[in-house]
Amino acid sequence: MATPMRHAALLLLSAATFAADATPPARPLWKGDAPEGDGKFSDSSKARITVHLPEKPNGAAMVVCPGGGYAMQVIGPEGHGIARWLNAQGIAGIVLEYRLPAGRPYVPLLDAQQAIRTVRANAKEWKVDPAKVGIIGFSAGGHLAASATVHHATIETGAPGAVTGHSSRPDFSILIYPVISMDEGVHRGSKKNLLGESPSDALSARFSLHRQVSASTPPSFLAHAVDDKTVPVENSRMFHEAQKKAGVPSRLLEPATGGHGFNRYQGPSWDAWQRESLVWLRERGFIP
Repeated sequence: MATPMRHAALLLLSAATFAADATPPARPLWKGDAPEGDGKFSDSSKARITVHLPEKPNGAAMVVCPGGGYAMQVIGPEGHGIARWLNAQGIAGIVLEYRLPAGRPYVPLLDAQQAIRTVRANAKEWKVDPAKVGIIGFSAGGHLAASATVHHATIETGAPGAVTGHSSRPDFSILIYPVISMDEGVHRGSKKNLLGESPSDALSARFSLHRQVSASTPPSFLAHAVDDKTVPVENSRMFHEAQKKAGVPSRLLEPATGGHGFNRYQGPSWDAWQRESLVWLRERGFIP
C-alpha cells in the first residue's frame, strides 16, 4: 500500500508525464538549409512545426502562427493552446515556429508556405481534406497569416527540402488582432523587425496586405478589439474592406473591449471570436 507521500509523488509524476505528452514533439520544417529569398539560404533549425491531431477529425486543418512582433513568438497561448482548442473542434492544428525575419521579409512567408504544403503532402496520414487547409494567426502572426493569404503564389525556394507538388494557397484564414499595414496605423516594432530599418516604399506597400487583396484572395474571418492600443483596429478594418471590395467573403468581429490579446486570452471578447469563427467556418462549409 502506498504511503501518502509516495501517493503524492506518483500523482506529481503522472501530472508531469501528462504535461509532457500534452504537446507532441516538434519536427523540422525544412530538410537542410532553408531559403531566405534572393537565392540565399540559412540554418533551418529555428523553423519547426508541431502537429496536433484531433481524436475525431472532421477533415479541416489550420497552420497556427503565434504573434510576438516578429521579435519572438508567444508559442504557448497563441500556438499550442490554439491547436488544442482546434483539436476539440475536430480540426488539426499545426503550430508553426517560423524563423524570425531580422529584416529578411520573405523568411517567415517562406516558412508559412512550406507549412501549408506540408499539411497537404501529409493529408492522407493526418486525415485532412486538402481543400480544407487554412491558416490562423495572432498579431504579427496575423500579419504572417495574412501574408500567406494574399501572397499565395508559391515562392521559388530552390531548397532541396522544399515540399513540391502542392499549393501554398490557404483555403481560408482567421486573423485575430492582426498587424496588416506597414504604412498606416503601423505597429512599428513589427515593421522594423520584418522589413529592416529603412525599407523602400515598394517593400512597405507589398507587405501592407490590404493593398494586395485581389479576387483570388481566400476568404477571411477577422476579430479585433476597438480599444486595442497596440495594433489599431483600423488594420483589420482595412483588410476587411479590401476583401469586400474585391468580392471576397469576409467577416469582421469588433468587440468593444479586450485590448491587444483580448484580456490575456480570456473573457467575453476571447470567447466571442472563438465562437463566431466556428460559426463562420460552418457557414463556409469548412467544418460540419
